[in-house]
Amino acid sequence: MKSRIALAIAAVAAIAAVSAPAALANHSWGGYHWARTANPFTVKLGNNLTTSEWQSRLSQTSSDWSQSTVLDATSVAGQARNKNCRPTAGRDEICNGSYGNNGWLGVATIWLQSGSSHIVQGTVKVNDYYLGPGASYAYNNTYEREHVMCQEVGHTFGLDHQDTSGASFGTCMDYYHSTNSTSTTPNAGDTDELLCIYDPADAGRTLTSGSGSTAHSCTGTGHLDSSTTIGASLGHGAAAQVPWWANPSESIYVEHLANGQTQMTYITWANPLPF
Repeated sequence: MKSRIALAIAAVAAIAAVSAPAALANHSWGGYHWARTANPFTVKLGNNLTTSEWQSRLSQTSSDWSQSTVLDATSVAGQARNKNCRPTAGRDEICNGSYGNNGWLGVATIWLQSGSSHIVQGTVKVNDYYLGPGASYAYNNTYEREHVMCQEVGHTFGLDHQDTSGASFGTCMDYYHSTNSTSTTPNAGDTDELLCIYDPADAGRTLTSGSGSTAHSCTGTGHLDSSTTIGASLGHGAAAQVPWWANPSESIYVEHLANGQTQMTYITWANPLPF
């Protein structure tokens, strides 16, 4: 990877939250966003998935996120080669595999251009150990697979979780483990947040949706950039890995890589329960 790419950050969808933080009034993930010179823009989702079920989940996710007025998410042929999910500059790569009994259902990783909050590439991994054919866990169902796929792809656009308490907020960006369609798609809070992140017309405006404990609001910070990281050759590099030494005594891991990158991984630990 070129030296301009200095930071990789991973978001992990864990099996169950250890703690239950309050709902987030807004859920921009650190202000990270794709640089672009116009809206709407298209993020390509490289399809490296090995089963028709996962391919269907990606197709649904692509359609759901494309309801946004500022971005389209288009499924295209993958270039990641295998479940290690090597990134491709200027787009996402989406992969599945049996990554083991490690406590996570999915991992989203984004790489940032050095000295900026601009995303230059992203990857998503979904874990067949819990979610795949024959897995003996409650998470092995179509609704949970859609929840995880939708959420991890949402992270690569710069979205955090709306809530991590385990309650359903009617969005795939919550921590509700789905046995029905309640939390399998983006909701109005997610589309509002994308407007707050990306739409210059909403800069300084407060957008609100929902009510009561599931209410969402965000204030626009959107702007256009002088150049684009969409489809740009600013990235590539080794596949991101959850550190092998990770253990429940710590939640955040920082690894300084030989190529100059710093990879930061956030993990919410849990004890998986068999179905």
